[in-house]
Amino acid sequence: MRMACIDRASPALNQILLKLYCAEKPLEIDHHLYEFGSLEYHIQSQASDPQLAYLSISMPPLCHGILPKELSSKTIEMVKGLCPNVVEIIDPAKEGYQLTLKLNLNQIPRNKDYDKIIREISSVHSVILSSQLKEILWNVNSDDALQGMYKPIKLVYHPREPFFLIRQPQRIIAVFPIRLKEKSDVTIATTFFQELVDVGSSDKWAKVPPCNWSAIPPPELRGEAFEDLSTNGGFFTFDISSRHVEGNRLDKTVWSLLNFSTYVRYHVKSTKGFIQRRMRKRLESLVEVLHQTNSEENEQTKQHQVYRYTKKLVRSTKYVILKQRWGTFGRKIKRMGFRLKINGFTRFRQRWLRFPKFSTGYTKIE
Repeated sequence: MRMACIDRASPALNQILLKLYCAEKPLEIDHHLYEFGSLEYHIQSQASDPQLAYLSISMPPLCHGILPKELSSKTIEMVKGLCPNVVEIIDPAKEGYQLTLKLNLNQIPRNKDYDKIIREISSVHSVILSSQLKEILWNVNSDDALQGMYKPIKLVYHPREPFFLIRQPQRIIAVFPIRLKEKSDVTIATTFFQELVDVGSSDKWAKVPPCNWSAIPPPELRGEAFEDLSTNGGFFTFDISSRHVEGNRLDKTVWSLLNFSTYVRYHVKSTKGFIQRRMRKRLESLVEVLHQTNSEENEQTKQHQVYRYTKKLVRSTKYVILKQRWGTFGRKIKRMGFRLKINGFTRFRQRWLRFPKFSTGYTKIE
């Protein structure tokens, strides 16, 4: 399964067809490819005949009850017009499919244009959907419109994203119920709708279809099923006049209607990604500032420690020097406190300064 894509060509189908066309050796392929909206592709190619490939398509009608399950002659003619020399419609189609195409790969030129041709073949689903919507705009409710009865037409391009068309004599009203999963998505989408309405009402964009957004269903959808009107993103409305469906404008209008819901989701996703990138960049700048502050603080702390160590070292060095000097000075003072030595004074003292010996008068008693 892949998400809805605004591109007309199916990326998965385009990749498989390119693989078949550019293969150096014959390939045996029997592949089923499923995409959104219950769309199924069946691609077949035999190694015995590598120049031929068969593509079968199964898809529900865009509008149940109005369009037949089989493709109309106008739709088939539009499919034939993709690449007349390459695409051939097999009648009847393979069982279980609305359309089967025979692809003559040997008719695709071996030059730079082969990529473009394969891309056009991969857009067959978009061609069918556009043709069905054109038929609805041309033919549906014509009798009711003349009688003043404008019944909403429910179109299902994606199973969870239906939209409505109301055909009136001078205009066509397209209403898109918006359903989003997260509250943040609703906030972004609501802001986008308000800006779109403001821009669409300006003189610069006077030629585009007028648009409007409302949190409640428009009166034209009164009586529709409750599950189709239960939304959290409101209802977006386009007023399409006759000049918007004339000539080449018809294709652009039809494709824009089919992919409006997809474009809204793409805008919401891109906006969230932009906000996250800005927040991440802001966070990185804040972290860088914090790292720079921590580096400066660490540098200051280191300088302070070096200063304290140097100061302590100087103090200890001074103490050692003072201790050494004080020891030298102390020894000198001690030497000054010793008695003076006079040559011959010792013999003089022994001879003339001797103290007489006195008897203590003690007699030992036995």
